[in-house]
Amino acid sequence: MNWYRITDLGDAAVTLPLALTTGLWLLQSTGWRVALRWALCLAAAAALVLASKLLHTGCGTVLESFDMRVISGHAMLSSAVWSVFLGLLLRSFRATWRQAGFVLGLLLAALICFSRVRLGAHTPAEVIAGWLLGGAVAFWVLRACQGAPKRLGKCLIAGVALLGLCTVAYGRHAPFQQIIWHYSPYYAPVICY
Repeated sequence: MNWYRITDLGDAAVTLPLALTTGLWLLQSTGWRVALRWALCLAAAAALVLASKLLHTGCGTVLESFDMRVISGHAMLSSAVWSVFLGLLLRSFRATWRQAGFVLGLLLAALICFSRVRLGAHTPAEVIAGWLLGGAVAFWVLRACQGAPKRLGKCLIAGVALLGLCTVAYGRHAPFQQIIWHYSPYYAPVICY
């Protein structure tokens, strides 16, 4: 199996545009409160991932007892974004199918996590931390969609458009890790003691 093809589904080049358009979808279909919840939760989770990466690259921080250096960004983004996207898409057909979409998103994210470990990019602890963090974001956002009315036609159009967006972005790589490594000599003296 080509693990790079699987891991690309969790790259920020795919998941961030999907997250942005999912936020717009939430705004249109459920209102501004759920969309704001999505934006704030995803931003907070991304900040935790970034903080872990800055501490590791700048200061060499490692949690040796857990074999953990950083929280996996691929794992966090894939479990949050794919779970919410699939939850919204399946909710278009029947409101109770939102849970099935959530579970499918978590399963896809688990496969992406496994690919990260197989490729040597992360340890199991790093992907589990990211998967749990993203899953918590998705759960909290989808829970807020529970009472919102569903609008089938617009949701299907949005879902198909989002899948089209994913095919355009698939295989591209966001340069965040390279940027963090490149600038670590500059920020390390500021954040490390």
